[in-house]
Amino acid sequence: MGANKKQKKALSHGRPPVASTSEGGKSLSFKKSRDIIHNHHRLQKEHARAIKAGDKSKANEVMEKIQENGGLKKYQAASKRGQSKQRGGDSSRVLVDWLQRARIIKPATQFMKAKPSFRLLEIGALSTENEISQFPHCIEVTRIDLNSQGHGIEQQDFMQRPLPRNLEEAFDIISLSLVLNYVAEPVERGEMLKRITKFLRSQVGSFNGRKAAFPALFMVLPLPCVANSRYLNETALCNIMVGLGFVLSHRKTTPKLGHYLFRYDGKANGQKFPKKLIRDGPNMNNFCIVVE
Repeated sequence: MGANKKQKKALSHGRPPVASTSEGGKSLSFKKSRDIIHNHHRLQKEHARAIKAGDKSKANEVMEKIQENGGLKKYQAASKRGQSKQRGGDSSRVLVDWLQRARIIKPATQFMKAKPSFRLLEIGALSTENEISQFPHCIEVTRIDLNSQGHGIEQQDFMQRPLPRNLEEAFDIISLSLVLNYVAEPVERGEMLKRITKFLRSQVGSFNGRKAAFPALFMVLPLPCVANSRYLNETALCNIMVGLGFVLSHRKTTPKLGHYLFRYDGKANGQKFPKKLIRDGPNMNNFCIVVE
C-alpha cells in the first residue's frame, strides 16, 4: 500500500529558481510591478509546458528569459510592492475584518493569556508586517515561503514541510494568498489543498460561547481564475472544497481578487474533480484545479 502512494511534488517543481537581481531597494511603480508579475506568470507557464512536453531546449530558452528578467526574486519584489499597505494590496486585511466580526481578534487588553490562543500558517509569506501580524496577542503567525524575503519568514516548500506530530504543531487557520495560482499543474493544486487538511487542528467547537470559526483556510486567487476560466468558477471551487471537507464561511471579490474563507469540518466525501469544461469564450483562461 505504501509503495503505491504518490510522492508529493515540491512546489518548486516547474517553478523557476531564484535569480539574482540588482534592483535592490528601488521603488517600483504600480505599472512596472504589474508588468513584471504578468510577464513572469506568462514565462512560468511556458516553462512548465516545455518541461511537461519534455522539450529541454525550449525549457532552457524560457529559463534564460526568466533569469534575464530578474527571476523569482524580482517577481517577489513586485508582488510585495503590489501588496503593500500603502497601495491597499494587503489581502490579510480582509481576513482580519472577518476574524474581528467573529470576535476572534479583540483588543490586546482583553487577552490575559501568556501566549496567543490561535495559530496561523502563512504560506507564501512576503512580509512580517502585514495586517494579520498586528495581533500577536491572539494569533501566533508562522510564515514560510520558497524564497524567504527576510527575517521572520522561514524558507520552506510547504509540500516538503513535515506533518504535525500533535495538536500543538497543527494550525487553526492557514493562509494561502496568491499561491495556488502559482502552482504549475492543476493536479498539484489539488494535492496542495488535500495536504492543507493535514495541518489543521480538529474542530474546536464553541470558544467563549461563539460558534467555531476554526479550523479554516483563507484563500486568495486572482479574480480571473474563477471569473474568466473555462474550467473553474465559484460554484466549482466551492464544490471542490466541500469534497475536501470545507464549507464556505465568507467571500469577497474586488476587481482583481477573490477572497474566500473556508471552515474545515472534516466531512470530506472523497469526490474526484477532473478537468472539465464549464464554459467557453474568447480571451478566457485555462486555470483549473484537479482533485484525483
